[in-house]
Amino acid sequence: MPATRTTPAATTPNPPATAPAPPAPRWWIWLAAWPVTAVFVLSNAATPLYGLWQHDIGFSKGTLTVVFACYIAGLIGSLLVSGVLSDRIGRKPVLLPALALALAACLVFGTATSVAALIVARLFTGIAVGAVVSAGMAAVTDVAGPERRRTAALLASCAMVFGAGLGPLLAGLLSELAPAPTGTVFAVEAVLLAAAVLVVLRMPVPRPDSRGRGPWIRVPGVPRGNGRRLALGIAVFAPGITATSFVLSLGPSLLSGLLGSTNRIVAGAMAFVMFLAATGVQFAVQRLRRRGILTAGAAATALGMAALVTAVHTGSPAALVLAALLAGAGQGAGQLGGLSLLNSGVAPQRLAEANAALNVGGYLPAGLLPVSAGFLSDAVGLTTGATVFGAVLLGLAVLGGLLVLATGRGVTDPA
Repeated sequence: MPATRTTPAATTPNPPATAPAPPAPRWWIWLAAWPVTAVFVLSNAATPLYGLWQHDIGFSKGTLTVVFACYIAGLIGSLLVSGVLSDRIGRKPVLLPALALALAACLVFGTATSVAALIVARLFTGIAVGAVVSAGMAAVTDVAGPERRRTAALLASCAMVFGAGLGPLLAGLLSELAPAPTGTVFAVEAVLLAAAVLVVLRMPVPRPDSRGRGPWIRVPGVPRGNGRRLALGIAVFAPGITATSFVLSLGPSLLSGLLGSTNRIVAGAMAFVMFLAATGVQFAVQRLRRRGILTAGAAATALGMAALVTAVHTGSPAALVLAALLAGAGQGAGQLGGLSLLNSGVAPQRLAEANAALNVGGYLPAGLLPVSAGFLSDAVGLTTGATVFGAVLLGLAVLGGLLVLATGRGVTDPA
């Protein structure tokens, strides 16, 4: 009897399935957030030093807000590229050049003797920040894995606002107590950035599975079905970050007018407590539903702008500090709510681009409105300029909160 012939399919065993990579230890999630913190320390480190540069170089409040806007321009330009690039070629190839550019910004800041140098340093900083808020924050989610996405959103968001507050505090302290008042803080920041480079080199992030489709340079967006999540995040995050941007750019001038003090520790401390509030509120509201987080953010921003208007009309330093605290809380809650919405619905292959889209929507008004308020203040006085700015932003925050409340619960939270 002839032997039965078997086909190769019958004799070849099935290839073993590839086992999923084990989740990274929890401490790696915290460590992965360090590059975000380090770059955001740089983002606001110059805030208490503008008074020194204004005295040494000589420029108006309008010019000061233009210098700040160059940071926004660099950030927006970076966001048009870095989110898509990170999703296609990986987080590390985007983060390492960004950290190198941040180190270059430290050098330019530390040796600046002209407005042009400040503009270049702020532009470099903005580009680095744009890469970090897209690729860096997505890297935290990658390291955390699918089971810890909400934790990743919390840590990435807190890393951003904590760094943003630590920068001006360090600058205020070092500029008053250490030699080279406009240089020492940037030497310290260079050390922090060098440590971030080491973290990125060892970070356990996977390589992208595919190269994606569409142009490499484009206005970032979200996959189909996530547009409402993005819109809700921007509606609350944009007024919040615009409020903190205003405090950062013109807060020292308001403090000088209300307190008659140009002490840089005071200016840096006010920025620090503002972002400390932004950090603390995220831990406080993390267990709320996303709708509750976003509503709280909108309410805090609206109340903060009411306090700002009160401060400039009554000359009350306490009202100004309250405005800063509420603005920080508004940004923190709006940012956490927006990131959580995107993390809940966007696949890892598009997450960096989605983060970039959220930040484009937030930083555009954060650049345009404070610049307008700065030039308006030069023309009609700081009191009138701050009042108009506060009223406009209060209205936008209220509209954002109403939009969240009017949206179906299934969009913001699981049904």
